[in-house]
Amino acid sequence: MWRNLKWKVLLTATALGCGVGASKIANSDDPATALKLCTAVPVRLFRLSVTAAAIAFDYEYSLMGLAEDSDERERVKHEVHIRGARRLEDLCFKNGGIYIKLGQHVGQLDYLVPIEYAKTMRESMLNRCPTSTFDQVCKVVKKELGGAPEEIFDEFDPVPIASASLAQVHVARTHEGQKVAVKVQHTHMTDTAAADLATVELIVNTVHRFFPSFDYRWLVDEVKETSPKELDFLNEAKNSVKCMDNFRRLSPHIAAYIYAPTVYWSLSTSKLLTMEFIEAPQVNDLKSIKKLGIRPHDISKLVSQTFAEMMFKHGFVHCDPHVANLLVRTLPSDRSSIFGSRKPQLVLLDHGLYKELDNYTRTNYAALWKALVLADAKAIKENCKKFGAGDDLYTFFTSILTMKPWERVIDPAVDHLAISDQSELQIYGPEYFSQVTELLRRLPRVILLMMKTNDCLRSVDNALLQRSSLESFLIIGRVSSEAVIQEKLLKAKSLFSLISVWLEEISLEVRFTILRLALWVLQFKKSLSL
Repeated sequence: MWRNLKWKVLLTATALGCGVGASKIANSDDPATALKLCTAVPVRLFRLSVTAAAIAFDYEYSLMGLAEDSDERERVKHEVHIRGARRLEDLCFKNGGIYIKLGQHVGQLDYLVPIEYAKTMRESMLNRCPTSTFDQVCKVVKKELGGAPEEIFDEFDPVPIASASLAQVHVARTHEGQKVAVKVQHTHMTDTAAADLATVELIVNTVHRFFPSFDYRWLVDEVKETSPKELDFLNEAKNSVKCMDNFRRLSPHIAAYIYAPTVYWSLSTSKLLTMEFIEAPQVNDLKSIKKLGIRPHDISKLVSQTFAEMMFKHGFVHCDPHVANLLVRTLPSDRSSIFGSRKPQLVLLDHGLYKELDNYTRTNYAALWKALVLADAKAIKENCKKFGAGDDLYTFFTSILTMKPWERVIDPAVDHLAISDQSELQIYGPEYFSQVTELLRRLPRVILLMMKTNDCLRSVDNALLQRSSLESFLIIGRVSSEAVIQEKLLKAKSLFSLISVWLEEISLEVRFTILRLALWVLQFKKSLSL
């Protein structure tokens, strides 16, 4: 009787599913796309379910009977992590689209997911993104701009120069002779994005129900919020304009050193973006950068200054600063110095993912980084609690932000935040997994994105200098302190309070001068020991 009932339920569900699908196709403005959606989504959901089940079963079966703290369990767990990471990688590439985006997020979570997952995703998700065929590109261009690429542009290279999770870029030339970069959205993105996010959310919620310590719901929430904005290329164009306007208004002292490509508005839509083509090496292309006469050290300082100004003064932050989105060229108005070096200009690409920090978040985040750089334990704790870390988890929060154990964070030494070993903090992942997961659940999502931005910037620093930059931390400390002082000056309501703020400003200036001298002495000693 159960078998008969089971088959009846299955057949009824199938019939209902087919009926709903047929109805959706018949009533759709684009039946071909609706048919594709109704046939593709179940396959993608099936792959996701099978992968999740396979990973869960592998952990359950492989670790069964092994003592918690045994070396054998750690060895087997490492092997299971690798197999799970490869299964997840395979799923992301087969399903594509939003799955690639999720894989990229996982690749930047060294402090939360096992390092095997982070490393696998990081090495593959940025360099092996799928590409659309030229026929698909032509369809997007015709639908968005009203004509074939050869009609809209004087020249259009059919081979993309770059491909990412959401779109790919083609080099073209306008009828007026300007060389441009045309960013064309992958056609499958909008077709399946909503359904993909719904299925991923379903699986993550289900896994969390059975394994409460496995809580990545915040990651799905973040992708759900940011994906629609990233899929709207006109929003990206507006972000680039606002970014440059912020530097001119709020950070005029470095505005000339920052650049975003000019947008061709008449050749841009929500799914196609035409921009000025910039010929410049990526920020990690040290060989090309040195040929330009630019010192990697100067670029590191400029990157730190740029993003510190965004976070602590503008409150409008580019949240995807990986190496492919940062180009470097010589400052157009600059001439080489007597030593032959040139000043750099940082070109910011891909403005799809920005985060706005309200005034409370911006100023308290600045106060937290000021305290971190100055190793002020009391202020660190006070500002961590404002973001929800509490008395129990503020040390984890500071450790994730700085990639240093708490004892080093509050060490008054000038190099206390320098990372000498990238794996120094990875003990926090497996040992305190539940606490860190709880911390990330409590923190505002905007702070989670700031943490991701910090990780990207740390990677850029390592690519430029092959080490953590001490001067970058001083720059962060100085800019965050300036933001805190500016806020206090705005709130000062009496002459006494103004004088108090001015004295604090002078005191901070003295402290940073001493820190810079101490840093110079430390670097000089290191150079003598080489």
